[in-house]
Amino acid sequence: MATDMQKFVGTSEEDDDEEMDMDVKEEDDEDEENGEKDIAAQVMMGIDGTMASKSGKNQFQHYQQIDEQVSTPGGGGGPRRSRPLEEKERTKLRERHRRAITARILAGLRRHGNYNLRVRADINDVIAALAREAGWVVLPDGTTFPSRSQGSRPGVGSSAGVSSSSPHLVSQQSPPTSIRGESSAYRTSVEYNSWRMKGVFMPNPSPYDISANAQSQISAMVGDGGEQTEPHPLIVGSFDNINDKQTINIPPKLPERDFSGTTYVPVYVMLPLGVINIKCELVDPDGLLKQLRVLKSANVDGIKVDCWWGIVEAHAPQQYNWNGYKRLFQMVHELKLKSQVVMSFHECGGNVGDDVCIPLPHWVAEIGRSNPDIFFTDREGRRNPECLSWGIDRERVLRGRTAVEVYFDYMRSFRIEFDEFFEDGTLSMVEIGLGPCGELRYPSCPVKHGWRFPGIGEFQCYDQYLLKSLRKTAEARGQPFWARGPDNIGSYNSQPHETGFFCDEGDYDGYYGRFFLNWYSQVLIDHGNWVLSLAKLAFEGTGISVKLSGIHWWYKTASHAAELTAGFYNPSNCNGYASVAAMIMKHGAALNFSCSELLVLDQQVDFADALADPNGLAWQVMNAAWDAGILVASENALPCHDRVTYNKILDRAKPLNDPDGRHFLSFSYLRLNPLLMERQNFMEFERFVKRMHGEGVLDLQV
Repeated sequence: MATDMQKFVGTSEEDDDEEMDMDVKEEDDEDEENGEKDIAAQVMMGIDGTMASKSGKNQFQHYQQIDEQVSTPGGGGGPRRSRPLEEKERTKLRERHRRAITARILAGLRRHGNYNLRVRADINDVIAALAREAGWVVLPDGTTFPSRSQGSRPGVGSSAGVSSSSPHLVSQQSPPTSIRGESSAYRTSVEYNSWRMKGVFMPNPSPYDISANAQSQISAMVGDGGEQTEPHPLIVGSFDNINDKQTINIPPKLPERDFSGTTYVPVYVMLPLGVINIKCELVDPDGLLKQLRVLKSANVDGIKVDCWWGIVEAHAPQQYNWNGYKRLFQMVHELKLKSQVVMSFHECGGNVGDDVCIPLPHWVAEIGRSNPDIFFTDREGRRNPECLSWGIDRERVLRGRTAVEVYFDYMRSFRIEFDEFFEDGTLSMVEIGLGPCGELRYPSCPVKHGWRFPGIGEFQCYDQYLLKSLRKTAEARGQPFWARGPDNIGSYNSQPHETGFFCDEGDYDGYYGRFFLNWYSQVLIDHGNWVLSLAKLAFEGTGISVKLSGIHWWYKTASHAAELTAGFYNPSNCNGYASVAAMIMKHGAALNFSCSELLVLDQQVDFADALADPNGLAWQVMNAAWDAGILVASENALPCHDRVTYNKILDRAKPLNDPDGRHFLSFSYLRLNPLLMERQNFMEFERFVKRMHGEGVLDLQV
């Protein structure tokens, strides 16, 4: 790991200790007088410019010394000297240069070191990641101590155990929680009892839902005959060097469910977002063909790809360019793979995981400049051009067409263009984009407007068309003064208890609150109903699906505030997903739910403080779908390369002891990238595919 880090860390010996700062920021400081400087690079480096591999104790003493240097610049406690303007300008330039270096360091850590660092990571995030790699336990409040099972750590000259800062690592170091994700230390003022109210089926815990202590003892794998294989990058082991030979202490094998003979669940791999460029050309077809052949060798059933509205109908209404997709589907057909496609009526860029920028069609943007109310709008009047407002679904504001007519024309063009691939089964499923990120929800948590997890978000109903709908509904109710949005909801990053609307016994459960939330959620259901009715017509004879995301934070509160702003009327005394499921079932569509692996504990905040329950939410949504007779598909919401995460997905895909024998319709892996193609990662993925297919797997033994 140290060698890998040195490739992208670089050296910074010329850094002036007097000008270091503990925060990594992307924007320039307005006040250059302080002369604050980043030290992320120095933390990653030893004194001689190489990675320091100290014991946990010495490592943290080193961090404390750095902290003291920052708090007392130059080692003294006196005030900074006044510097001339030219020196301040030079400092500003050095500051920008160092921040650029820091950004590249953090990007390298995320990409190559498997550190899940947020976009604006600070030095605490880096220190915590290094401490965990050294075998220490770092609690959310910063309390740090050696792991009980750690024992003595290798010295500087020995080979350190392989570890990871993948999402699964945090669960190793956190107190064990129940399968519902409910910690006894965190309760709302109203006792969390939504399971009894909503009648959710919860399967028995699987044998590989291991405790935190057990997880920390998983070791590296060894091949037959005692020959050492490459250590698993996501598994912690105990290594010692004896006479230049490496010995490995291997604890008992982790018990796992046997999925041999179980139902066959197809596995698809989502292609990169930028596989088709803005000119609708297939990017690097030769490289993609090689990767598809590798996937074929692992018996993957097919691929999944976004068909971007902003690429295909970019320049003029009803002028479609499908060239890149033609070449892609022909390639898939020749390899005898299948393809699922997403009708992506939203923009790409600005959300977590987006590495390309694909805006809405240019002609739509031109309309938006003269009539910005075609976009979702928040209470402050900020527009969100990520997708079109549902208020114009039946308004002829898009050069003579309504929004749903635009969607239908696009889908019909796709069906006609690729008729041969529909007929031979190459195109097996069409997912209909219904909102931001292709999901059926309001864009209530836009990062571009300052939202950060676990903020409750804001209602997005302040464009003139949705306000007209609200006014009409309020007048029909006989309460015209209810034709307004609530004014005590806080802001994007508020917490429920900080608001008068979402707090326990807040206005959300009053007469006006129930009226507004019913209207708000009904707009979501009506949008899905109108678009799916036309999608069913366009793709007659082919399966269609709808994607829902898991809005799991604040699920353990009475109001479920984050779900309410996203359009799901799902407080603790109401099953808000039943009406959504009924709408989907009406059109014979499947449900794609993107919260299956549940390894969301690696947030850069105290996860328990968000009162989240992704496990509980997942079972509520899936039970609502299954009870309505809907087929359920899924995909991973976070990167996945380790066996523990795969096991959780398998357990969700094929619930243990389900009395009705229910299972996933299919599973989509997000996504194809070089990290997946690394040898050890791909071996784990191939093993996962076999188990999803109901095949037996034979593990290597010592």
